[in-house]
Amino acid sequence: MRAIRQSAFGGPEQLRLEDVPDPRPAGGEVRIRVESAGVHLLDTVIRQGGGGPRVAPRLPMTPGREVAGVVDEIGPGVGAGLAGRRVVADLGLAGGGYAELAVAPAEAVHLIPDGVDADAAVAMVGTGRTTMAILELAAPAADDVVLITAAAGGIGALLIQAARATGATVIGAAGGPGKVALVRRLGADHAVDYDRPGWPDAVRDALAGTPITLALDGVGGPIGRSALELLAPAGRLVMFGSSSGSLTELSSADLFGRGISAASAVGARILNRPGGTRTLERDALEALIDKRLIPVIGQRFSLADAPAAHAALESRATTGKTVLRP
Repeated sequence: MRAIRQSAFGGPEQLRLEDVPDPRPAGGEVRIRVESAGVHLLDTVIRQGGGGPRVAPRLPMTPGREVAGVVDEIGPGVGAGLAGRRVVADLGLAGGGYAELAVAPAEAVHLIPDGVDADAAVAMVGTGRTTMAILELAAPAADDVVLITAAAGGIGALLIQAARATGATVIGAAGGPGKVALVRRLGADHAVDYDRPGWPDAVRDALAGTPITLALDGVGGPIGRSALELLAPAGRLVMFGSSSGSLTELSSADLFGRGISAASAVGARILNRPGGTRTLERDALEALIDKRLIPVIGQRFSLADAPAAHAALESRATTGKTVLRP
């Protein structure tokens, strides 16, 4: 089969398409003929050797943690009913998704109906799962005024839809005119460009004095700090990323002086969630099947173009979810 292999840490050029032996499923595993593989910003961090010891891979390796496709072989101990079924799975730290064939634990797969697009299923098993964790913590309601940063990203696009479905007022903040236009199309009540100086004033003007009660921040850094400062007293800040490269700065003075609450929906919280993450995956896929949440697939790259996919993510040139199509 063909697969992306990485033998050294570094830039996107370390991702190389190679011919490698077909993997075989061991006991309790299935092999998936991959239709779609998800690409994450975390993949780019791991490629450079970051992410900490918990996620550090052994080289050489094949990146990629999310795949959708058809089960074409089952290992010992796996029920024959999975053979030939369309499935989606998170491969976890084992990776191996940037390939024509991938092996996954049978207990990790979810069945997907034939009418569900593989790209959308891949988006929901990973990005959708994280979105569900954010919503579980943030609990947006009809009387909330919600500010979402990175609103044109894969998670942000889903958060706009989910918050609007509760009846909340939604302000989506994104970088650049194209992304702001997408935020409007997704149904945000207001859309602002945080690449423009003074964007917090644009938010205040749009709301005409209405207080922001909930900020969902996927950017961090100065933009995340501005989102925090836009919160009304007793507001809630829920952080789900730091695409700027740094975390949002906050202190005990923010919590006590402003009376706000702040928490992260990702990292240790989601990894140590009671009951694990499989229920989040299930809920995200059900929302897709029921058409309550529709992921935005912003970019599709061929397997050979995995380096270009990583470069696009790192330059923040992407919208929605990015996938590879073997």
